[in-house]
Amino acid sequence: MSAERPVRSRRTVLRAGALTGLGLAGAQLAAPAPAGAAPARDTGYLVGRGLADATGEVAEVGMMGYGRFDQQAAGLHTRLRARAFVVVDEASGRRVMLIVADSPMIFGSVHQAVLRRLAEAYGGLYTARNVLITATHTHSGPGGYSHHLLYNTTTFGFHRKTFEAVADGILEAARRAHDDLAPSELVLSHGTLTGASVNRSRSAFDRNPKADRDHFPDAVDPHTTLLRVERAGRTVGAVNWFPVHSTSMSGDNRLISADNKGYAAYHWEREVNEVDYLSDGSPAFVSAFAQTNSGDMSPNLDLRPPTTPEDFAHTRASGLLQYEAAAAQLGRGARLSGPVDSRLVYVDLSDVTVRPEFTGDGRTHRTSKPCVGASMAAGSMEDGPAFPGFEEGENPFWDAISDSVIYTASPELKQAQAPKDVFVPIGEMNRVYPWVQERVPVMLVRIGGLYLIGIPGEVTVCAGLRLRRTVAGIVGADLDDVLVAGYANAYFHYLTTPEEYDAQQYEGGSTLFGRWQLPALQQTAAALATALRDGTELPLGPEAPDLSGKALSLQPGVVLDAPPAFRKFGDVLVPPRENYRAGERVEAVFAGAHPGNDLHRGGTYLEVQLRKADGTWHTVADDGDWPTRFHWKRDGVAASQVTLTWDVPQGTPAGTYRVVYHGDARSLTGTITPFTGTTPAFTVR
Repeated sequence: MSAERPVRSRRTVLRAGALTGLGLAGAQLAAPAPAGAAPARDTGYLVGRGLADATGEVAEVGMMGYGRFDQQAAGLHTRLRARAFVVVDEASGRRVMLIVADSPMIFGSVHQAVLRRLAEAYGGLYTARNVLITATHTHSGPGGYSHHLLYNTTTFGFHRKTFEAVADGILEAARRAHDDLAPSELVLSHGTLTGASVNRSRSAFDRNPKADRDHFPDAVDPHTTLLRVERAGRTVGAVNWFPVHSTSMSGDNRLISADNKGYAAYHWEREVNEVDYLSDGSPAFVSAFAQTNSGDMSPNLDLRPPTTPEDFAHTRASGLLQYEAAAAQLGRGARLSGPVDSRLVYVDLSDVTVRPEFTGDGRTHRTSKPCVGASMAAGSMEDGPAFPGFEEGENPFWDAISDSVIYTASPELKQAQAPKDVFVPIGEMNRVYPWVQERVPVMLVRIGGLYLIGIPGEVTVCAGLRLRRTVAGIVGADLDDVLVAGYANAYFHYLTTPEEYDAQQYEGGSTLFGRWQLPALQQTAAALATALRDGTELPLGPEAPDLSGKALSLQPGVVLDAPPAFRKFGDVLVPPRENYRAGERVEAVFAGAHPGNDLHRGGTYLEVQLRKADGTWHTVADDGDWPTRFHWKRDGVAASQVTLTWDVPQGTPAGTYRVVYHGDARSLTGTITPFTGTTPAFTVR
């Protein structure tokens, strides 16, 4: 049954009860300046904001983060989005672009592709030296978009559709930010957020010197920072930094989700500011919730992996805490002024000589080829174990193998990697085929008084503290104004302090280049900070090779879609009930097709529609909204069964509603044909 095309307009948001009893959740962002206040001072910045859909495949693709072969996507809960901000210093003409993507990681593959496409569109305006791309590190995103094999093992190789969706979404957000450039003021503020994170590797943290431990008396980094964009006294954009893993959604979850940071951004944009992702090409408000040094920060306060479906509530609660801490900073802070600048170098982390002033023991040391520790194979027991048979900490069998074979054969490797129990000397495997990245970008960005250290990995709070102290001491900044921007531009796993490394918890086993990896990066950060302070340039260094021609794709695509016997695509197999109340779940089952035929990037697989008084249908929710879920499963060999649900939010207007499913079917010849299914109408009382 075909649906009438709904009238497109800015929707009245059904808030899923999100604004009830939350205090700040309903706060107005754009409070006018008080009467008699001095007019806003021109800071000399142009700022642009951009927002785009970057959701990849949602079915039959391995999900990235937990390293589980069984975690294959089977639907969609919330779409993944890219949010971009461009800042231009009008005095010098220098600019930087900051992009925050709801993505597990930003692999070098995506970094290279986005930079190539930016060069095609803008020439030399945006380059590796002034574009910082970071990930929120959701563990419920699709994988398969790296050019390095290790990260594609659980996805059965490279998935081009997901790769293109991520790269295209990031590029689209960047272009929208460029087109949105306008005179703006930037305001920087800081706050404290407790009760939203816990240190999942306390035994490793406690090995750090007292000066580090005293900086984090509760073993967590509670620092929350907000950079907001203001135009004519109104807040039109915001970037928040707070360190916590996006592991609120469980490893048993099978729906693509932006996790806690994605919900925080969604809440501020959609539920508070009524942004319509389907029709607002230039939304009135864009918010990004970015990572910092979150390597050992877990949102699971009981230090146990979450379970499904309880993890949905945990995700929302964590996101709301981060949003409320950010929104509490509205109306205060320091207006930024001063230069916009950036520096980037590529470092071959497998071969760095670290000078004595950074090693801590007064001696010169070297990094080595990357090695995977046995504790890395164990996974983080507090957020989601990986492979059975491995433990965080001691693994006697692999310890014996390392001491008797690997370290005996290579004393140089022992000097860099011990006491790691080496599970896989993956650097040796890199000689045959690229498994992990060795040449990585390290970046330093300045926006007025704010400094961002772009690190391509997961940095523990104490490792982040040392990087921040290194940079702050050279540029003369307040420590609070220097942040680690983790998961930036590439991915090399973890970064711990040497003391934490010795504990060989999951984070230490995942610090691939050995005990001296952090001092090597402090040395790099010092060089970047010195160049930025002195206005000098640095050689770019050994750039990472382009591996786009080496990606292996092992999973076949969709061959054929067929409806169930005596049915056609879009038929309603199980209709919703006739009547619902707020708080109840509407559910409908359709004869569907594989969602991989068309990812509907920038669109939707489903709509919840309300019939207006004139008889037209008005969309009130889509597949990017928190109250909806899209479930897909195979029905036999070629048939698909699609289940759409909508949790009727508190405060939903009484009226007549229906659910619409948008699918796409593939024929044997490869032709893809869109179709629509529509439920009978039902009432909400």
